[in-house]
This record gives sequence, C-alpha cells and structure tokens, in this order.
Amino acid sequence: MTDKKFILVTGGAGYIGSHTVVELHRNGFVPVIVDDFRNSSRKVLKGIENLIGVKPIIFDVDVCDKEALNEVFKQYYFEGVIHFAANKAVGESVSNPLKYYRNNVIGLVNCLELMQMHSVNCFLFSSSCTVYGQPENDIMVSENSPFIKANSPYGATKQIGERIIEDVYLSTKKSRFLNLRYFNPIGSHSSCEIGEFPIGTPDNLIPFVTQTAIGKRDSLTVFGNDYNTPDGTCIRDYIHVVDLANAHVKGLVWLLQQTDGAHESVNIGTGKGTSVKEIIDIFEKESGLSLNWRYGERRPGDVEQIFANNQKANLLLNWKPELSINQAISDAWNWEKKLKSEE
Repeated sequence: MTDKKFILVTGGAGYIGSHTVVELHRNGFVPVIVDDFRNSSRKVLKGIENLIGVKPIIFDVDVCDKEALNEVFKQYYFEGVIHFAANKAVGESVSNPLKYYRNNVIGLVNCLELMQMHSVNCFLFSSSCTVYGQPENDIMVSENSPFIKANSPYGATKQIGERIIEDVYLSTKKSRFLNLRYFNPIGSHSSCEIGEFPIGTPDNLIPFVTQTAIGKRDSLTVFGNDYNTPDGTCIRDYIHVVDLANAHVKGLVWLLQQTDGAHESVNIGTGKGTSVKEIIDIFEKESGLSLNWRYGERRPGDVEQIFANNQKANLLLNWKPELSINQAISDAWNWEKKLKSEE
C-alpha cells in the first residue's frame, strides 16, 4: 500500500479541471488526469507542471471508452473520482443534442461502473446550476429548489446525471456522492500559467469579451436586451475558477471524512448576480479599454437570471468564495494578453 492519495480527475486538462488539479496537489493529493483533449489544449500540461513542480500524471483516454478507462483504474488505487469530462456548450447542445446525451451520460455511467468494480467509494460530480432550469419564483436558488425542465440538452444531461447518481446511491447506500452545482466560472490562475483555452468560437461570455478586446474577434454580441432584468441583459452568478477549484478540494475532503454512505448536492457560487452589461462595464474599468460590442437577438437555451444561495457550501464544506469578480475579470484579461504574446 502507498500513503499517496491518488485522485482520478476526468477532464483534468480542461478549464476547471486543470485549476482543480493544481489545488489538489497543493493540498497533498496526487491527481491522475484522464482527458482526450477534444475540448482542451495540451499546452495546459506545461502550465500545470510549472505550478506543481512535477509532470502531471496524464492518460489520453476518452471516458466513453470503458476498456481504456478500466486500464487506468487497474494502475492505481483511487481514494476518489472527480468527474468533469463532459461537453458543456449550451448553444451547441441545442443544435446537436445526441452528441451531448452520448458523451455526458455514457461517460458518467462508465465512471460509476468502474468505481464499483474497483471498490472506489468517493465520487464528486461536476454538475451545474442548469439543473434548476429557469426559476419561476426565487431566482436565488437553494439546493432544495425544484428541478424545472432544463432549457437545453446540456442542462438535461446534468439532471439525468444527478438522477443516475441518486439511483446508484439508493441501490446500496454505501458509497459517498457529492454533486457540486456550480454557476459561471470565470478568470484564470493569477500566475497566468493556466487558464481557459476556448476551442473554436467561445460559448462563454468572458473569453468572448477578452478575445474581442485583444483583436481576435471584431465585436461582441450581447444576446438579448429585453429580459426582465434591471438592464435587460441576462444575469448570472460569476465565480472565480480558483475559488471553484478549491470547492472541489473541500468537497473531496468532506467525502473522505464520511464513515457511512452519503449523497449530497451543493451550490457553488458567490450568491450575487451580475448582468452581461455589468460584466462589460467591469471589464472596461479593469482594462482601461472601450469594448466593441452590440445587442443582438436572444440565444436559444439561455436562462434569464439565476444565482446561488451558497449557505450550504459554507456549512457543509466549510467553503466560501474569496476572490472578487473584478479580480476574476482582471485575471482573465491578463491570461488573454499572455496567449497573445505567445502567438
């Protein structure tokens, strides 16, 4: 037996995964990355290495390939699994739903089956606030808020994923499961060693903002200005990706501390909503630039406004956000400038 605490991190080369890998290492764990790089860049591996001081353990494996994933399980005794690997673009899921159902559901089922086969008892699922759909009444959602029909196939796969996990837990009540329902991660590591590598056209707001500011894109389109919000644009709960990464470490520690079976869901957000227009205003203030942007039509699948009640995260996991939205936007801009300097 080894005293090393190996943690399997599927999608560990992705945006949230890479930051979590760094925080896991900083807290004494040994992350083992599984990623097929369809939605990530191999460049991130050097950044991770620079931050943790050793080459990361990486397997180029698709989680939908059960046999290949099983070979990884055979090589290590995992204390737990953090499952990020999934397609995550809301707009793309609307136009190509089968891609999302195939990848997101099969990948999860494979992880859960192999976890049982290899007697791994702790599983942390990368869920999403999209499981709540568009709240009908209270837009500050708690973990007890009802699931409403998802606005997109992506959101539906997260609802299905949570249902699968619940059913697996109820079948044995032995393993420990934690769903982290996070809101909108932004920013990058302050070192600029790792950050977001959008593949193709970004689906998230901040990369589109920074790419427009740096000149990669001509202009930014804000999808809709006629929503029932103070300035007419959608409202989200934007959280610094490093805060989100630390929530995974806190969640994993909580799972490992449980002596019996467990099944919990926890919101990870700041508890404050910020509109798309406010994001643009903050960016212009932090960067000193005037962004070229315009209003356009609404985008299918977008939720009007939602943000987190994060009290359970504080009480159960002893976690709370520490980094501001201004810091997140500043870090994202510094990361974009670094990418530009390396072209």
